[in-house]
Amino acid sequence: MTEGQAGAAGAERGPATGGTTGTGRPPTGSLAHRVPDLGALELLLAVARLGSLGAAAREVGITQPAASSRVRSMERQLGVALVDRSPRGSRLTDAGALVTDWARRVVEAAEAFDVGAQALRDRRDSRLRVAASMTIAEYLLPGWLLALRAQRPDTAVSLLAGNSTAVAERLLTGEADLGFVEGLTVPAGLDSAVVAHDRLIVVTAPGHPWARRRAPLSASELSTTPLILREKGSGTRQVLDAALGGLARPLIELSSTTAVKAAAVGGAGPSVLSELVVREELAVRRLVAVPVADVSLSRDLRAVWPTGHRPTGPARDLLTLTRT
Repeated sequence: MTEGQAGAAGAERGPATGGTTGTGRPPTGSLAHRVPDLGALELLLAVARLGSLGAAAREVGITQPAASSRVRSMERQLGVALVDRSPRGSRLTDAGALVTDWARRVVEAAEAFDVGAQALRDRRDSRLRVAASMTIAEYLLPGWLLALRAQRPDTAVSLLAGNSTAVAERLLTGEADLGFVEGLTVPAGLDSAVVAHDRLIVVTAPGHPWARRRAPLSASELSTTPLILREKGSGTRQVLDAALGGLARPLIELSSTTAVKAAAVGGAGPSVLSELVVREELAVRRLVAVPVADVSLSRDLRAVWPTGHRPTGPARDLLTLTRT
């Protein structure tokens, strides 16, 4: 084979494998394996500034043996000596001085990155948008939000109250950061955590015949009697419909828990409401609880958020407060 043929054959085979490519560049791969981490670069900068490995170790908050180990690891990673150590102190090699200049630019870029990330966190933490179904919005959230204000006085909170279906829509469209619902199931596309337990009870004004009965209502009586009810899509209505097999009969449908309670107190008819809602009215006998046999009206109250996006910042803190 002639010299020209050998050269052509070598070109066809491509560069030889090994520590570098044929162009002299280091092998490709993750930068994390080829570039020292920020802690090591900050240590190198401290050595350059202070002229002592021990002083640099104290500045970055590690022991001198740990600092020596970190420098040796950096030298192995880069393949060059960076620091000359002597009884009089530590001096950068020529390669170390060059690497230090590069390190300074990397650390400055990281500091700018940190400032920008903090600005994003500050913007996130400046507001919290909460969507909640009516019972939770009116009877539980005020206390939770007061506790949150004590922790985060600079966070502006907005509350969007609606039924459980509306809460899910607001979360999925990005209009809310955290939601609370009362239904039996978690709406599609949301993750959840139980924050409280609740029970629905049948109530009526003291003048209604049910207020004087001794035997519990049967499921059949409850399902065939027209009731003052929340609208479909509300958590309260979901629980009642599930308990009665979808047979609840509306006398009046209202979109506000407070309106349903007012209608029941006014004697318009019996209703089914959360214990949280009617506790005060039962205590002063503006409403009377009517026992029901063989009907499960218990439910969990849940915090909800978009699947895979665990609450952060003020939303995370509010979620924590609901469990204390």
